[in-house]
Amino acid sequence: MGNKNHKKALRSLNKRIAEHEEKIRLEYEKDFPDEGLIRHWESEIRAFEKGIQQALKRLGK
Repeated sequence: MGNKNHKKALRSLNKRIAEHEEKIRLEYEKDFPDEGLIRHWESEIRAFEKGIQQALKRLGK
């Protein structure tokens, strides 16, 4: 995978993290937030962050 693809992956992963953080924020605003769903989104965010670290490593950063 070339640098262009790694940069695209970084943009995509950062966007997904922002989307998931918004979902979590909205869920916490509910009267009875679904803690299981929030944990799921948090684990996905950790996976996205791991992907970001790998892409940065491949870009030499």
